[in-house]
Amino acid sequence: MIIHILTIFPEFYDEFIKTSIVKRAIRDEHVKVHIHDLRDYAHNKHKQIDDTPYGGGVGMLMQFPPIYDAVMALKDEETKVYLLSPQGPIYTQSTANHMAQIKKMILICGHYEGVDARVENMIDGEISIGDVILTNGDIGAMLVMDSVIRLLPDVIQEASVKEDSLYDGYLKHPQYTKPESYAGYDVPEVLLSGHHANIKAWREAKKIEVTQKKRPDLLKKTKSK
Repeated sequence: MIIHILTIFPEFYDEFIKTSIVKRAIRDEHVKVHIHDLRDYAHNKHKQIDDTPYGGGVGMLMQFPPIYDAVMALKDEETKVYLLSPQGPIYTQSTANHMAQIKKMILICGHYEGVDARVENMIDGEISIGDVILTNGDIGAMLVMDSVIRLLPDVIQEASVKEDSLYDGYLKHPQYTKPESYAGYDVPEVLLSGHHANIKAWREAKKIEVTQKKRPDLLKKTKSK
């Protein structure tokens, strides 16, 4: 997979791409990540990539030409282009599973009051990480990258991915580690039994129970599929 990030804050990614699973995935060539400074595509000597909106209003908008030129320079017929935006559908694990199948993608990180609406003519979709406004799209881009890269073949164990919360629409069952008992809090007996069938049944039941308790909205989505 190849991921291009269009941003005006390339330094945000200095540590991100050198940490944990993302670092190993890049090192082992499961993914290539290219960070592009949008100011390199500015049309003036001051590297300005924002301006006031037509019709008036507060704040500044990211200009269309730098984004257009950057996308056109980077994309080919295999490339999908996404804008990080609070106006997009909420990003979910299902979206991550889908995006993990893409060979090449460009993530556009907005800033200021947003981007020139003409950008919408050259993207494959918008992505929102939640009903909240952030200063820019870089945090969202890092979230998307992290969630997608870990799904790529051989980045982490496939069995681990399939047991994650939300992979199949449910939250993960409760988990415990040593010691067996501490301050009056004990590990459930079934997990100490060594009976694999009983453990599996317990985990399946608990998965549904935890989802019902913490995220009942997920059960409604799962049942509607």
